[in-house]
Amino acid sequence: MELVFASSNQNKIKEIASMLGEAFILKGLKDINCTVDIPETSGTIEGNAIQKAMYVYNNFDGIDCFSEDTGLEIKALNMRPGVKTARYAGPEKDADANMDKVLLELGDKKNREARFRTVIAYIKNGNIETFEGIAEGTISFERMGNKGFGYDPVFIPKGYETSFAQMDAEEKNKISHRAKAFQLFLKFIKNQQ
Repeated sequence: MELVFASSNQNKIKEIASMLGEAFILKGLKDINCTVDIPETSGTIEGNAIQKAMYVYNNFDGIDCFSEDTGLEIKALNMRPGVKTARYAGPEKDADANMDKVLLELGDKKNREARFRTVIAYIKNGNIETFEGIAEGTISFERMGNKGFGYDPVFIPKGYETSFAQMDAEEKNKISHRAKAFQLFLKFIKNQQ
């Protein structure tokens, strides 16, 4: 089965492809010749996920597709960066600058509770389904590890002493927010076949 993922983020495409297995062929935006930076103007993570999937559906002959949006929500920062996670330090989507800003804003605060929240939006024949995955954890005082992407070096999942960036992809994919949302999505599409 072929799945179109409304993303041009190669890290996310690679991560999702590793969870899919051989029964599926995953295509990203580049594979369907979509070179537009799809707008993400919703005020919610769910809204952005739906917006991206709808854009592809409406502009590429009603092709079935899915998208995802992820937010890092930090308790001591009033759940910021949230919907602005990728562009927290500016429109460039600079992961290093984003982490620097979070660590600076948290300073030496003791409460470092945080969670990653992913919403996958799937559109098939014009119908939209959403799937949510959450990974609870804390923000470290400094970067730890160099694997993964985004905020992985500063996020320590609950029950662990290592950051996502210190884990192998296989270990991270068992507990991550994206993996949890994706497992729900995968179960849904397998039941549709």
